Amino acid sequence: MPATILIVDDERDLLDSLRFSLEREGFCALTAQNGSSALSLMGQSPPPDLVLLDWMLPDMAGTEVCRNIRMTERTRGTPVIMITARSEEIDRVVGFELGADDYVTKPFSVRELLLRVKAILRRRAADDHAIEEQHYELLRVDHDGHQVWVQNSRVTLTALEFRLLATLLARRGRVQTRDTLLNDVWGVQVDVTTRTVDTHVQRLRKKLGAAGQYIETLRGVGYRFLLPEREATH
Repeated sequence: MPATILIVDDERDLLDSLRFSLEREGFCALTAQNGSSALSLMGQSPPPDLVLLDWMLPDMAGTEVCRNIRMTERTRGTPVIMITARSEEIDRVVGFELGADDYVTKPFSVRELLLRVKAILRRRAADDHAIEEQHYELLRVDHDGHQVWVQNSRVTLTALEFRLLATLLARRGRVQTRDTLLNDVWGVQVDVTTRTVDTHVQRLRKKLGAAGQYIETLRGVGYRFLLPEREATH
């Protein structure tokens, strides 16, 4: 069954162009010209598989739509690509902090956007085949439900923070450079600096509380998720 992509933008010409391009690639495409319509479409069953979301909408900011998607249980794991004319790094950081999976600035190449859409959907399909739940010392990770607990207290992570944690946990004991994490977590096409990785690791550690100590910094290299003693001795 083809993936369904929701396009949210108040520019009619851009909506029609993206819908045509997506349908030509075999996707199903839905469109909305404001945030309210977008959230209404997100409420359908099943929800869209991915959202292309403009930052500037007539009734509410796209960031608010993204926040709502991440706060709703059934759509928390839906990938979101922000599309905006805002090109400053701080804007990209804000977008990622709110849970965006990717960030594309206008004007953009439709071909490149389609490649990003396909890459994110492949990544999501791979995540769906991951181990459903992992226990690691104080940490419990439900991959299927995109939920995390530390000492039985639930921790709320953005989709990107969850992917960062899952990547480090899956590669525990192995050093991950900042460039590797940018490539595998953010996507190789994303135009952000390695400082973004540092910012997100710091936020992730803070949210994990006592479990934040498992993420080790190797100065000038990157990060490593520590092995528990029982694994380290084998």
